[in-house]
Amino acid sequence: QVRLVESGGGLVQPGGSLKLSCAGIGIRWSRTAVGWYRQVPGNQREFVAVLTTDGTTDYADSVKGRFTISRGNAGNTLYLEMNNLKPTDTAVYYCNDNFRRYEGAWRAFGSWGQGTQVTVSS
Repeated sequence: QVRLVESGGGLVQPGGSLKLSCAGIGIRWSRTAVGWYRQVPGNQREFVAVLTTDGTTDYADSVKGRFTISRGNAGNTLYLEMNNLKPTDTAVYYCNDNFRRYEGAWRAFGSWGQGTQVTVSS
């Protein structure tokens, strides 16, 4: 059974930066798109970023130009570099190991980790 582990969250001031990590994605790294979602309690999970099998990336409009998704050189860790953070970025961030295009949008169909909390506040 695949288990994903997110880490790197914390409390930062607006305009600050964080780098999130997701360990345990090596099983399907080369065969599926992988990426990040985030969720505010009481709301649906929101697409954040995806890295496809050919190395291309896509981002939600709300984070374009501020967030960067990448992979470690060993292929089993996924990263999300977050810059110029805003209070609206506050959420629990989750990685997923099987993103696909569905009805014109990126949807996650793979395993979820426990998430890592990001809080942006003065």
